[in-house]
Amino acid sequence: MFQRFYPDAYVDNAYEIGYERLYAKGWRGVIFDIDNTLVPHGAPADKRSIALMKRLSGIGFQVMMLSNNKEPRVKLFCDKVGTAYIYKAGKPLAAGYQRAMAMMGTKPENTLFVGDQLFTDVWGAKKAGMRTYLVKPIHPKEEIQIIFKRFFEKIVLYFYEKERKKR
Repeated sequence: MFQRFYPDAYVDNAYEIGYERLYAKGWRGVIFDIDNTLVPHGAPADKRSIALMKRLSGIGFQVMMLSNNKEPRVKLFCDKVGTAYIYKAGKPLAAGYQRAMAMMGTKPENTLFVGDQLFTDVWGAKKAGMRTYLVKPIHPKEEIQIIFKRFFEKIVLYFYEKERKKR
């Protein structure tokens, strides 16, 4: 019932993912959400996010940011970390993910998505056929509509963890 929302991997944060290992296995693109995935909601790019983008570029990854936020916020962040972006992406619709892959020259079978929300980030990426990484939100301060969704995410994650333990 909830499987359509299950991430392929659930990790503490975007910074601990073994990107070198993934690149060696054939993955070539990474699409990120920004807010509460790489930095707290509305925060500017920081040293850690800038270093991660340099690391990914050095490995050979194509990188994009995909955000439902407005352009001024997304552009400010992406200019600082040096990545292309799509704003007002319409997540969870698959179109934004597909456009990002087209811009990077990648395909669903070699592109990863990293985000902090099940019902927008993960679900949309899964609809686009991508491998998904769900990360724990960086900071508890969030917009009211996201706080509401987090309640339902807890229910889905309960069943996700229960199923994962069976494997």
